[in-house]
Amino acid sequence: MAAHYRTAVLPARPRKPKDKAKAEVAVQIVERWILARLRHHTFFTLAELNRAIAGLLPDLNNRPFQGQDVCRRDLYERLDAPALRPLPVAPYEYAEWCKAKPGIDYHISVDKRFYSVPHALVGQTLDVRLTAETVEVLHKGNRVAVHGRRGQERFSTLMDHMPSSHRAHREWSPGRFLNWAGDIGPCTRQVVQQQLESRRHPEHGYRACLGLLSLSRRYSKVRLERACQRALTLRSINYQSIASILKHGLDQQPMEGDSHLQADLPLHGNVRGADYYH
Repeated sequence: MAAHYRTAVLPARPRKPKDKAKAEVAVQIVERWILARLRHHTFFTLAELNRAIAGLLPDLNNRPFQGQDVCRRDLYERLDAPALRPLPVAPYEYAEWCKAKPGIDYHISVDKRFYSVPHALVGQTLDVRLTAETVEVLHKGNRVAVHGRRGQERFSTLMDHMPSSHRAHREWSPGRFLNWAGDIGPCTRQVVQQQLESRRHPEHGYRACLGLLSLSRRYSKVRLERACQRALTLRSINYQSIASILKHGLDQQPMEGDSHLQADLPLHGNVRGADYYH
């Protein structure tokens, strides 16, 4: 930020209040001559408060110093203004940096949202620059993707990032996931099929399918099939619900009496079912 504004930052030392005495006094003066005069007012927007402060600033800046015939504005125009440089064309933009690795669906995960990158970069570690408005992805210093952060969609996918005819991606495909799930059982296959069909692009469901099918290694194919059967009955087929069923051993309990509790609920990924809360 200092480089952007072509200035220097000289921080005060810890526990040395005299290093910033003038700043502390300035804060005290503003509290007495502006904030104190507004203490009985109620403001409902920041813009409304700023207008009220702006109306009181001239009175503060034009008030003569005690025992002198000059005011703050006089000193500013005589000493500070001639030494000031013009501001940069664009204001400084705060950004945070992190690293991310795209999965088989050529998306990186940032703050529980997913942003696409060129499919050729799958498996590589990328640099991500986050601002209030954008997500920039860089590979070896070159920007390879830019996404907005204000959208409501959980996935942000650019068509140019998708592999042509999925040549580089044919190792993973909806058909492979369905065949894998079919080897476990019909209920598991139905859950995977719904995961793939409920997305705008089938690739958006790859992460959920991988996580779901990997449960068969931890718990066994038989238990996963039973858990998917219970999840379908409860109309709660997301990964968290099925993992919870397996974790608490609910797949090994009879389902009598459970179906009527969930019969009226719509089939939706956000409906997690009673097992999620056990």
